[in-house]
Amino acid sequence: MEENKIPAHIGFIMDGNGRWAKKRGLPRNFGHNKGAEVFKKTINWCRELGVKCATFYAFSTENWRRPTDEVEGIMNLLRRYIKDIRESAKENIRIIILGDITQLAEDIQFELSDIMDSTKDNDGFIVGIALNYGGRDEITRAARILAQKAANSEIAPEDISENSIEELLYTAEMPPLDLIIRPSGEQRLSNFLIWQAAYAEFVFMDVLWPDFSKKNLEYAISEYSARNRRFGGI
Repeated sequence: MEENKIPAHIGFIMDGNGRWAKKRGLPRNFGHNKGAEVFKKTINWCRELGVKCATFYAFSTENWRRPTDEVEGIMNLLRRYIKDIRESAKENIRIIILGDITQLAEDIQFELSDIMDSTKDNDGFIVGIALNYGGRDEITRAARILAQKAANSEIAPEDISENSIEELLYTAEMPPLDLIIRPSGEQRLSNFLIWQAAYAEFVFMDVLWPDFSKKNLEYAISEYSARNRRFGGI
């Protein structure tokens, strides 16, 4: 694959963990554990293939509706993998958390805030982790900030632009989103990076996330590289 056709920023909707476990007669959290292992591997595969940034949809604002024991299992899994995230940071990786982490447990909030702060100068690769994240919530948050600034006469309403909104999104310091990959057979965004996805390419595949492999990633990038991205032009 030509270097100039490698997506700079890929978004991953990590879907199918529960179904993977159910097919094997296992509790759903076994699928989440396996999916977390694939998450770590995918970071390395992206770096090997020349991708600059990868954002992973880990826990949405809607996921709180799931059974309490499943939510607790996901949070405990996050606690275990925070150590791995810190280890990854030693490889010149910057970690950016997307979403409202104030709704998470205090110990998790502290760890995630510390990781973001301690890795902010790393420039080798960017890993985005969407936690308690929703695309509509992200845009609403930016609109509220701009509305307050207008109310305080800091800006005029007519000065609000796409750029001023983008500067307030969680992805403000990431490359533009080029590609979204969703395994599991579903073909929707599920409230993931909906502003950023305006001109992103989409690749959907039937493999469940715990079975996602480097070959699947290479296939998705090949699909992306074969497309003609016109951005509204000819």
